[in-house]
Amino acid sequence: MIVVATDDFELYHDVVDELRDRGVTFTTQTPSEALPERARVVIRAPDDDLTLPAGVDSVIATPEEARRAVEEAVSILRGGGGRTIVGVDPGTRPGIAVLHGDTVVSAFQVPLADAVETIRREIGDAPDPLVRVGDGARLQGSQLINDLDDVTVELVDETGTTPYLGTGARGMGDVLAAVNIARLSGEERESREIEPTAGELQRIKDRSRQQSADGRTIDEGLARRVAAGELTVSEALATHRERDADDGDEDENEIEDEKSREQPRSDSN
Repeated sequence: MIVVATDDFELYHDVVDELRDRGVTFTTQTPSEALPERARVVIRAPDDDLTLPAGVDSVIATPEEARRAVEEAVSILRGGGGRTIVGVDPGTRPGIAVLHGDTVVSAFQVPLADAVETIRREIGDAPDPLVRVGDGARLQGSQLINDLDDVTVELVDETGTTPYLGTGARGMGDVLAAVNIARLSGEERESREIEPTAGELQRIKDRSRQQSADGRTIDEGLARRVAAGELTVSEALATHRERDADDGDEDENEIEDEKSREQPRSDSN
């Protein structure tokens, strides 16, 4: 059982909220009270003074580290101690699963633009974390690998990682695939080249037309920048509109110049 034994009210409040969100059995007490016989893990603040009996682990945290403390405590409780591994099922909304040892401690599905920030937040305090990225969505996966250039990353064959989803489980496939990806060894990569195929570029152009209110389609150059992760489709559309506006101004200027050249010069004599 997890025991929250702290005089730090903010830490107490945040940790209790995290434990309740996870449905974990726990109890609370002051540091001066004797721990119950079933205590296995104690969460406390750095300034809390308490004596731990044999066989009881301690997780020390500040209020800002409440979630990390709960994840560590849950991992210890379930015997999942070990390296922090993040599995990613890439796509436009990647599934992300965070494991401590064999224990899944958190899971997410976020827009691609938020994926790297989410991963970095989850591994921020972990010693020697590992990120495993599935090889299915090539462009999005390559973008993630390239953006995680200071983290150990493995590219994993994700064949068969998406499980069959029964009634009521729709929408969970990417997250469950991320859990399976996290448990598979892959090939370590520092970067991955992004060379989109003609079909991939056409799909990006099609997306731009679908997202545009005026039926606008971006050109291949902008589509390549979207594929490389340099621009979102919305940003590429904005750039395309700006170019058209600039071209329109240039055309108007050329017309005015041409008109001025065609006007007859008056002879004062």
